[in-house]
Amino acid sequence: MTSWVEAATLKAWLHDGREIALFDVREHGQYGQAHLFYGISLPYSRLEIEAPRLAPRKSVRLVVHDGGDGGDGGDGGDGGDGVALTAAQRLVALGYTDVHVLRGGTAGWQAAGFPLFAGVNVPSKTFGELAEQVYRTPHVGANDLAAMLERKEDVVVLDGRPFTEFQKMNIPTAINCPNGELALRIRSLVPSEKTRIVINCAGRTRSIIGAQTLINLGLPNPVFALENGTQGWHLADLALEHGGSRRYGNADEPAAKSAMQAAASALARRFEVPTVTADTVRTWAVDPQRTLFLCDVRTPEEFAKGSLPGAQHTPGGQLMQANDQYLGVRHARLVVFDSDGIRARTVASWLRQMGHDASVLDQGLDSGLALPPAEIAPLPPLPSIGPKALAAGLAGRGVAAIDLRPSMQFRKGHIAGTRWSIRPRLTAALAGEQRPVVLIADDPAVAGCAAIDLAELGLHASLLEGGTASWQAAGLPLRAGDGALPDSDCIDFLFFVHDRHNGNKEAARQYLAWEVNLVGQLDALELSAFRLPPALPPHPSSPSA
Repeated sequence: MTSWVEAATLKAWLHDGREIALFDVREHGQYGQAHLFYGISLPYSRLEIEAPRLAPRKSVRLVVHDGGDGGDGGDGGDGGDGVALTAAQRLVALGYTDVHVLRGGTAGWQAAGFPLFAGVNVPSKTFGELAEQVYRTPHVGANDLAAMLERKEDVVVLDGRPFTEFQKMNIPTAINCPNGELALRIRSLVPSEKTRIVINCAGRTRSIIGAQTLINLGLPNPVFALENGTQGWHLADLALEHGGSRRYGNADEPAAKSAMQAAASALARRFEVPTVTADTVRTWAVDPQRTLFLCDVRTPEEFAKGSLPGAQHTPGGQLMQANDQYLGVRHARLVVFDSDGIRARTVASWLRQMGHDASVLDQGLDSGLALPPAEIAPLPPLPSIGPKALAAGLAGRGVAAIDLRPSMQFRKGHIAGTRWSIRPRLTAALAGEQRPVVLIADDPAVAGCAAIDLAELGLHASLLEGGTASWQAAGLPLRAGDGALPDSDCIDFLFFVHDRHNGNKEAARQYLAWEVNLVGQLDALELSAFRLPPALPPHPSSPSA
């Protein structure tokens, strides 16, 4: 069963200290245009895939919404395809027992006097701006850094983003070291205590948090955040590199590792980060009143070699930058671990300041902890169809082929005769359709989610075996984007942040201004949820110190 909840009631729930999962079930592009501050993106197109991961406890208090009335008697013209009520019913079918729908969706929330936020990872990025204000994190401008590099000064630039982002564009000479790895690897990367260190990202947040991480750890080096990251570099008409390959190495020096373990332990004490035993975590795992997330903050390569059963991979830098992509329940218990006693404590120190109930697992990877695997929602099996059979069906117009891949992939290349659609719009796309339906999806689980809705329409779909890769392997062509898919249809793609990395300086300026102005949109309740220390004096690295 589901019930409606008014905006004012939801506002009170978000700050009553009890667990709550608030899911925006519109597609990612719609979510990014305007959403609630604590809203978690759970696109209806991936509902059964992501819900068990984001909200593993089925009795959690759970609220879903779309952009408008969600089906409570309005006209449904909400920009969110009226999917909230359907999503709520799907969640009940998955076993969730305390499901509510926000009456009026984002429109109702705004009408009640509460703000909406554009962009993604808003709580984390807002926190970064607050952290810079409180800590007075020193920064350096792009032109000043360029001059240091030109003069070949003793300066090292470290890029705090994941390697995949670093490869897209980077500051010349920069070395990739994601923020979650800085505490472990900094002395291997920068042996001298006199070397100036500059941390950068694509914009602001990870530059600030990366630099302040080293400062909080007590590193004696002069440490700075690169003001506005790679976007600031581009706005200064400086050339970026592309396809970079420089990245962190091993952290094998025992003396340096021991020193950083001590620094991380001191940091954990400073921010009152609890250390918990495996036995305690086992008890928490069966607590019917609380949700538990067990998070491995190590690198993707380390995680791939083996982790603790029941853990999800949450690279430390990204867990700080985008924790709403990993943690779907506000006020849940969060246990982080590593294999070195450095990274987890450092990451947890920030999570505590963000307001999370975060603890560090004693002995980490060697703790012997094993939790049950995350529940996977069953999806209906789909019969497959080969490329040649689909080609014949399309040629004779005997099938209706729907491409469920991301809209930008469809634009780059798609099978001629197919249409792009997405789960919340399938009912309209296939209204009156009598032919067999073939789904094209590089992720079969996405097709499985869509098949649930198609079955209710009386349509039984098949899946192109191997997706577009098998189509091309069979020697069949893809047609490049031909303008058949307008921007207004691409509800899965967030245009808000798209052009800032493609040479559009005005888009970059608008994005940076958005990021800086986030703090001003918060009310007193949202501000009080963060646990930053009182304002501190400037760090010695700061020009104003």
